[in-house]
Amino acid sequence: MIPTSTRMVVLRGRPGRGADPTPDLFAIEERPIPEMQTGQLLVRNIAMSVDPSMRGRLDLGEKHYTTNFEVGQPLDGSAIGQVIATEGGIPVGAVVRHRAGWREHAVVDAETVAVVDPDAAPVGAWLGILGQTGFTAWVGLKRIGELHAGDTVFVSAAAGAVGSAAGRFAKLLGAGRVVGSAGGPDKVRELVQHLGLDDAMDYRAESPRQAVSRLAPGGIDVYFDNVGGPHLVAALKNMTVGGRVALCGMISQYADNGRGEDINNLIEAVLRRVTIRGFIVRDHEDMRPEFEHTVTAWLASGDVQVLQTVTDGIDHAVEGFLGMLKGANVGKALVRLDPTWEI
Repeated sequence: MIPTSTRMVVLRGRPGRGADPTPDLFAIEERPIPEMQTGQLLVRNIAMSVDPSMRGRLDLGEKHYTTNFEVGQPLDGSAIGQVIATEGGIPVGAVVRHRAGWREHAVVDAETVAVVDPDAAPVGAWLGILGQTGFTAWVGLKRIGELHAGDTVFVSAAAGAVGSAAGRFAKLLGAGRVVGSAGGPDKVRELVQHLGLDDAMDYRAESPRQAVSRLAPGGIDVYFDNVGGPHLVAALKNMTVGGRVALCGMISQYADNGRGEDINNLIEAVLRRVTIRGFIVRDHEDMRPEFEHTVTAWLASGDVQVLQTVTDGIDHAVEGFLGMLKGANVGKALVRLDPTWEI
């Protein structure tokens, strides 16, 4: 039976300046499903992604690379689902990745979705290690960071979704030494004992500026930045001559009052002839076929494992999102919307 309404997460209000988002800013509502038009699909969502970049979309500023969430309207974001009705040429039963998350069902334009193979990898992997998360790590290391064999790589937020992928990929792509940062001793142990990093620091217990020189005594060739602020300054002060910085995200800067450390530290980039390049992964789609081919093979061989933290049910979606912002996840943070699927 085709549903006529669906539950979704709606934004009720915005955080105050400098304030963390709280559960009362969101509500779950049941709303009618729009009638499908020619070229559209009705999808039952299996799982959705919650990402650090969504924090910037809660405000009215420009600290994001898409659009602001609108008060009174449902949130959106990457999701994976199964087609249950079609007017768009993609058959019923196909599993597709799309941008209408934060709801249990979605009507989407067929031309905007990507059909994925649930037999090649678990469906959750197509939102994580085989999705934008892993692709971001791939682009940041290979094209932006210009990773060379033997390089020393430092990854901030290395237990998070993109960071954990970047750390594992760097090793497999030939880095000589890979080090990272994470919040808390348990995550530091995870990075070294299970994810294969050579060393890591707990930024809550140790100053990044002091720790980075210990982790990479010979200097950093590539810094994969997910944090900004003190982490970026620490990296700049420990770069090798000709080092490269891939600016992926700056979670420390997403709140309205996020300032970080003084920009005068950029003199380090001059003194060390460092290349600093920001990037948005959607500008590099030409790299996706190579990425998917390589990482699918790594998954099959066991060189890479799916690493994710799953919250179950749309009723707990906000809980999963806010927990991710506070670092409660290891690997990709997902919300399972259809309990009948293994993700």
